[in-house]
Amino acid sequence: MPVAGLLLWASLLTGAWPAAPSQDYLPAMPRIRLSYKELKATGTAHFFNFLLNTSDYRILFKDEDHDRMYVGSKDYVLSLDLHDINREPLIIHWAATPQRIEECVLSGKDGNGECGNFVRLIQPWNRTHLYVCGTGAYNPVCAYVNRGRRAEDYVFYLEPEKLESGKGKCPYDPKLDTASALINEELYAGVYIDFMGTDAAIFRTLGKQTAMRTDQYNSRWLNDPSFIHAELIPDSAERNDDKLYFFFRERSIEAPQSPAVYARIGRICLNDDGGHCCLVNKWSTFLKARLVCSVPGEDGIETHFDELQDVFVQQTQDVRNPVIYAVFTSSGSVFRGSAVCVYSMADIRMVFNGPFAHKEGPNYQWMPFSGKMPYPRPGTCPGGTFTPSMKSTKDYPDEVINFMRSHPLMYQAIYPLQRRPLVVRTGAPYRLTTVAVDQVDAADGRYEVLFLGTDRGTVQKVIVLPKDDQEMEELMLEEVEVFKDPAPVKTMTISSKRQQLYVASAVGVTQLSLHRCQAYGAACADCCLARDPYCAWDGQACSRYTASSKRRSRRQDVRHGNPIRQCRGFNSNANKNAVESVQYGVAGSTAFLECQPRSPQATVKWLFQRDPSDRRREVHADDRFLRTEQGLLLRALQSGDSGLYSCTATENNFKHIITRVQLHVLGQEDIRDGPLPTASCKHSTASCEHSTAPGHRPPKAPLPRAGPAAGPARSGPHPPVLPGLLAPRAPSPRRPQGTQASKPQDQKTPEPPPPPTGHMRPAV
Repeated sequence: MPVAGLLLWASLLTGAWPAAPSQDYLPAMPRIRLSYKELKATGTAHFFNFLLNTSDYRILFKDEDHDRMYVGSKDYVLSLDLHDINREPLIIHWAATPQRIEECVLSGKDGNGECGNFVRLIQPWNRTHLYVCGTGAYNPVCAYVNRGRRAEDYVFYLEPEKLESGKGKCPYDPKLDTASALINEELYAGVYIDFMGTDAAIFRTLGKQTAMRTDQYNSRWLNDPSFIHAELIPDSAERNDDKLYFFFRERSIEAPQSPAVYARIGRICLNDDGGHCCLVNKWSTFLKARLVCSVPGEDGIETHFDELQDVFVQQTQDVRNPVIYAVFTSSGSVFRGSAVCVYSMADIRMVFNGPFAHKEGPNYQWMPFSGKMPYPRPGTCPGGTFTPSMKSTKDYPDEVINFMRSHPLMYQAIYPLQRRPLVVRTGAPYRLTTVAVDQVDAADGRYEVLFLGTDRGTVQKVIVLPKDDQEMEELMLEEVEVFKDPAPVKTMTISSKRQQLYVASAVGVTQLSLHRCQAYGAACADCCLARDPYCAWDGQACSRYTASSKRRSRRQDVRHGNPIRQCRGFNSNANKNAVESVQYGVAGSTAFLECQPRSPQATVKWLFQRDPSDRRREVHADDRFLRTEQGLLLRALQSGDSGLYSCTATENNFKHIITRVQLHVLGQEDIRDGPLPTASCKHSTASCEHSTAPGHRPPKAPLPRAGPAAGPARSGPHPPVLPGLLAPRAPSPRRPQGTQASKPQDQKTPEPPPPPTGHMRPAV
């Protein structure tokens, strides 16, 4: 991992981190939020649109060499193009037999949700074949799929003559999670192996070595686990030291108030052959430790996130020291929260090299083992750096094997960097489910960009920057809806090479670009304020930043997001893009002045100017003035409310005008004595407005209901109705249809009353 420019890791090592939360840890508003339709309109996403009678999509394997991604679902195996998932997909229909489905239903299982062949495992067998497994309607089955030698061969078919049992490789129940890795034609899988879902094990099958598993029905080894991820991480240059790490959660046996769910990381040696007399055909190097992800409180009590949901292993230049990102959620239903914690392999190895957890009896406390340690140290791989003379675990003394059987748990827990989460969500109406990370080179350094999936079917793009020497600052760059029908994100994988993110759920698969620079806006300030390391201002538009670009006009400031400094020469045009309009209202009625900044992170302020010679004054909320997310609502209009209203947005100390509205308040006598001034009525006859700037559009979201002081509540997408314009009075002559309204020439303009008081003050 390059050292220069790694602002995040420099901050972690120097101690900068989020302060302990004293209340709900709500995230910052995203710079942009895109609905499914808006995301589709950007042209930066592809939605798998082949109508298949299937569900429960899982991205199970990504092959960058073949430019393919392999997806498993109910009764189907899909091979999708990494460039465009809708371009010539290759599809295998692999359903359970009708007889097997009937037997499954007769056993009491659900015909639609359980009695199908849910594909849960896809691993590369060699350059031409895949090894795939499915639940087989509660009868696990595996097969080989021929995918051809080259991607352009478009070969993809299942070889039916090579079907084999999937027991120990794939669960019976599709609701049970599994984690697997195929290494040297040997399959390692964390899986439930029985029909009832009570016998969980980490298995090794296939290959030439002895089939292995964890100790059966031993709660000290595995206790009702849910397997999340498996990853091969070498310990040293000696291949005999290679270890496979499993990430899972399980019911704890050491918690003071059991049962409690703890997150775990376990490991085994790849060359483990089991014991000679004890632990025959069972792992003799299996160890596990607790993964802690918690927020320390001011009172010393920690808020724990114990339920591990997803793991992403970020590779570095040193293959022995990747960075581990993990998503956790809280246990129970009273407190809902989720967090992302980051772990280093140095901390993980330190715990596995530390003391073992020991308990003398049922009424004793868990303590670190203090007795004589057998040689070689339990958990050491045979033939490795520390045991070159022992070629197999069968050569280990019996005391080593017996110790391993009774002491698989490490006493110390593994804490994240700086003992705090990187991202925390509490009090949010959703939970995080998945994580993927990309490293991006920007003008001022290298950044880690987190893509976080949620149970609402959205994906958040987040970066974390050092705010000062003690704290970190989380920036949510965007949040997008990735499915037409919202569903929890199940799996997610990223391709830095193609700058694409692939997301799967029960309802479908979506491919989206890692960046949508044009969505931030058409001004230099908008691009700079976004602080997106993927994007920079190129002098004409917000576009993809490339480190090799030679254009001097490219402006980018991820660390500070300062458009005043970065956009010199471009900021003079910022206020020229403001929407200008003229709006009419009737005294005693209501008027709505629309203003929606592009960024929800901006602070909106309304300024009022009676005439050009007056000083602008800030409009404050009171009984008559109501500020909403869509604009400013004026109730019980007075003639003194006439004037120029300017809506300004301030973000990161940069201020610009979004909208200018010239409001004219007419008296009741103006309505009785003559027709209204010329205006094009927008939304309804009650809100007459004449827009003078191009690109003006109605608000995207419906206006909120008015408060009790505003009279009867109204709903719908239109501004409040002006009652003075809806009730025609007898003296007012009816105009023929098609004639244009104009102000009578002989009518005297009334003297302007003094400006209203109590709700305005000079602008700062």
